[in-house]
Amino acid sequence: MKIIKTKSPAETIALGKRIGRLAGPGDVIALIGDLGSGKTTITKGLASGAGVENKNSVLSPSFVLIKEYHGRMPVYHMDIYRLDERSAIDSLGYEEYIYGNGLAIIEWADKVKDILPPAFLKVELEVAGKDKRIIKLVPHGERFKKIVNHL
Repeated sequence: MKIIKTKSPAETIALGKRIGRLAGPGDVIALIGDLGSGKTTITKGLASGAGVENKNSVLSPSFVLIKEYHGRMPVYHMDIYRLDERSAIDSLGYEEYIYGNGLAIIEWADKVKDILPPAFLKVELEVAGKDKRIIKLVPHGERFKKIVNHL
């Protein structure tokens, strides 16, 4: 595990961008944190690092549940905040995103721990002040241990 403190949304985006540059097809990033903790902010950086040209087009998909962006690979941004029942999650067809050929970024991933692959990067975000965040990077699997060590 690695703990990183950011002091602004720009620093949180920059961290996401560094991770996104190291991400590859089939990777899953599981975001966990309270409302307003920076999950969508770090996703802007993750998408940018994965080659999505306009990070400002990355918005929380709370109402559509999944957004797809195009970069050097597909980027699947999932927000399952509003889903409480397993049947609703299953109806999304999550397998094609989580086990697909793109980068899957899942907000509120703690709600779907049982569908995550064995290897993924858990990113826990915590508010530490007005624009300050404590970000814990918890790798699951060798590939993500290498990514976290590289940061």
